[in-house]
Parts: sequence; C-alpha cells; structure tokens
Amino acid sequence: MKLLLSSMLILAAGCGGAQTLQTDSSSAAIRAAEEVGAGKVPRASLHLQLAKEEMDRAQKLAKAGEKDQATSYLLRAEADAEFAVVLAREDSEKNEAAQAVERVRLLQQENR
Repeated sequence: MKLLLSSMLILAAGCGGAQTLQTDSSSAAIRAAEEVGAGKVPRASLHLQLAKEEMDRAQKLAKAGEKDQATSYLLRAEADAEFAVVLAREDSEKNEAAQAVERVRLLQQENR
C-alpha cells in the first residue's frame, strides 16, 4: 500500500504536455490516518477507505486529462483522511478516559 501511495505522489495527466497533479497533502493525510490506527476503528476505517478510493479516482481523472476534477477528488481524499484521523483519536481518547474512570472506581472501592 505504501508503494502505491508513494507512486501516486505525482500523477501525470494524459494528452499533450505533461501536467502534474500534486498529491502530497492527500497522501500524507492518508498515511497519518493509517499510522493512528484508523483502519481499526469502524467509523474511521470507512473514511480512510473513502480517501483511498478518492485518490484512485483522482489518478484516473488526471490520466484522462481532467485535472480540475482530479484536484477536487484529491481535496475530498484529504478531508476524508483527516476526518479518519480525528475519529481514530477520538476513539483512543474515549478508551483512555474509560480506563481512567475504572481506575478511579477501583481506588474508591479500596478506600472504603
């Protein structure tokens, strides 16, 4: 997967002169989502998958010479990947909070 993402860093648009589509931000957002474990959190996983599909769609559009639409899909991919990061972090923080509440409950029981 990392090879696929790194190969997408610059996409060549089809006909005529070689136009390039910058995918750095979208690729970085997808990598960040993967690194925080978005694939293991159901809601985050959905947005991570959407981001990957949008990157793929952007690549196909760029190859077809549709740079404006490709750019739009890259922005969507970045937004979905960033949202996946937020959802994954939220899940992690909820778990940590629940563990802290449980530790407090156990300490209160010990002190009775």
